[in-house]
Amino acid sequence: MKSDIQKTILVVDDDSDYLFQMKLQIEKFGFNVITAEGQNQGIKILESTKPDMAIIDLMMENMDSGFILGHKIKQKYPDVPVIIASAVTAETGMIFGVESKEDKTWIKADLYLEKGLRSDQLHREINKLLKL
Repeated sequence: MKSDIQKTILVVDDDSDYLFQMKLQIEKFGFNVITAEGQNQGIKILESTKPDMAIIDLMMENMDSGFILGHKIKQKYPDVPVIIASAVTAETGMIFGVESKEDKTWIKADLYLEKGLRSDQLHREINKLLKL
């Protein structure tokens, strides 16, 4: 049964163009979107708002901003799915994942996606994590 209550997704990224594109794309999927331009703004929003999901960039103010923010989200709201969306592999060659038990101990995210994901893939992953 589909709920009439609109789910809210928090999108955090320091690239304002990417943030704008993601907001439009996710709103087209039928979700409410809150955006934050960086880790600090994201933390401020979390003080007063519990999103249904968060999609966060990895490298913002610092190289590990996304990891820190993911940890803070899971600490405050353990049931909120977190997707880290980053171009870090394309930019640095470093490969991340959240598949292994070891990765999950320090990367507090439910899914890691490379930026540039097709719209239908993103929609599918969001629906899967929100169990829609």
